[in-house]
Amino acid sequence: MSTSPNAFRIEHDSMGELQVPADALWGAQTQRAVQNFPISGRPMPRGFIRALGLVKAAAAEVNAGLGLLPEKTGKAIRGAALEVAEGRHDAQFPVDVYQTGSGTSSNMNANEVIATLASTASRTVHPNDHVNLGQSSNDVVPTAIRVSAQLAVTEDLLPALKHLRRTIDKRGKALGKVVKTGRTHLMDAMPLTFAQEFGAWSSQIASAEARLDDTLRRLRRLPIGGTAIGTGINAHPQFGKKVALALSTMTGARFESADDKFEGIATQDDAVEVSGQLNVLAVALIKIANDLRWMNSGPLGGLGEIELPALQPGSSIMPGKVNPVIPEATVMAAAQVMGHHTAITVAGQSGNFQLNVALPLIAANLLESIQLLSKVSRLLADSAIAGLKVRRDNVDAALARNPILVTALNPIIGYEKAAAIAKRAYKENRPVMEVAREDSGLTEADLDALLDPAELTRGGIHEGAGGG
Repeated sequence: MSTSPNAFRIEHDSMGELQVPADALWGAQTQRAVQNFPISGRPMPRGFIRALGLVKAAAAEVNAGLGLLPEKTGKAIRGAALEVAEGRHDAQFPVDVYQTGSGTSSNMNANEVIATLASTASRTVHPNDHVNLGQSSNDVVPTAIRVSAQLAVTEDLLPALKHLRRTIDKRGKALGKVVKTGRTHLMDAMPLTFAQEFGAWSSQIASAEARLDDTLRRLRRLPIGGTAIGTGINAHPQFGKKVALALSTMTGARFESADDKFEGIATQDDAVEVSGQLNVLAVALIKIANDLRWMNSGPLGGLGEIELPALQPGSSIMPGKVNPVIPEATVMAAAQVMGHHTAITVAGQSGNFQLNVALPLIAANLLESIQLLSKVSRLLADSAIAGLKVRRDNVDAALARNPILVTALNPIIGYEKAAAIAKRAYKENRPVMEVAREDSGLTEADLDALLDPAELTRGGIHEGAGGG
């Protein structure tokens, strides 16, 4: 039998009584937050709620093991907390991102929901005295930020980046012998192979992976056990280390108890650092996406070097138009990550004395950035790069007309004479080889050797004029 939408029950906290929806698992403090913060309608993200559940489960396990909680109570809290971590009660977490800066409302939301789930007719579990035992919002929420971000990066983002890099490498290898015109300042430059061009993208992604791996070493330091300000008041001396170990066992990720819990509560420097690495990755993805857009431009009036998979009609008025929608979506998602980084940076400096007071915003934006980059990395790999085709006729024609090929003649005929050949070839819209035959004084064999585009992609000095 369903509860009437207008049905309420009376709950109380230290400030008094208030009405709570009858079917809600939360209590008075969560209800106050719902009423106090009707701001965005954006609740805390799934990854953060998962981490809160994991932290509460680990805390219950440790407190029971230390003899601070009855065994059955600890087991009940742990089981209920794992249900929260698994996402079985996400609808019971309505508190807005824009709430109290410590995230106390979200911490109490978890405490109240878990206490309700763990209570029975014969056992009352208290949200503060039992679920929150040995904890404070001030160490729980920073810990949940670190746990959620670590798991999101290791479970979602790094695998997505590896997939993107491998897809780039595979396509680059398949196109390794295809030579194209290089570009600097968007202008024709010396030739390179598609493998070399794609290789630079792959190296960008590999560098992003390495940066993230490095910063995760600092993110795994958990301030749990520091309680209110870092002194560890009301927590067992071994609580922090044991919770970090329990979280490591539960998740398979590596966590450790922070040596200085004051730092982990008063600052969010490590979260800002992770966001900074996400910002760098966003820069790399925009570079790759925009390269793809330029190479795909046309099909007649642009570069027309490649053809991206046609995924949807590109215009509501121009029939037959197809747009590079995946690179465009990538650019927008990456731009949002850059915006999140600015917000996280401002939030990160909002640590006054012993507590940062912008924790929910940092958590929400950090996790959304990781999600955005994870998803667009896979889309870019699977829906753009994996299926692109090279328009070989266009690539070869542009390469043959590229006047910059005369750069290879500099050591033999000099810069000024080579420049004159390049300018004439461009002015007359002729292949540089034709003009070089007429003006360079070199033999056909010499020019074939010196102006071979494939050879030019290997760099160095190419001697082909009888050593002269």
